[in-house]
Amino acid sequence: MEAEKWGKRIKAYRKLKGYTQINFANKIDISVSVLGEIERGTRAPNEKMINKMSIELGIPVQELTPKSDLN
Repeated sequence: MEAEKWGKRIKAYRKLKGYTQINFANKIDISVSVLGEIERGTRAPNEKMINKMSIELGIPVQELTPKSDLN
C-alpha cells in the first residue's frame, strides 16, 4: 500500500508541474515504464529516484513522502 501512496503523490506533483510521463522520466533519468509502475503503485521509488524527483519538481523530499491515511 505504501507504493500506491508514493505513486499518487508523485503523479499529482508531476501533473502540477506540467510534465508528461515521458518528459519527467527523461529529466530524472529513468524509463517511462518504471515511472508508470511507480505512479500505479506497483513499484516503490528508491532513494536516488526520490531525490531526483524532488529536485526536478522543486519541492522538498518530505512533500513526496506519503502521509498517514488521515490526510
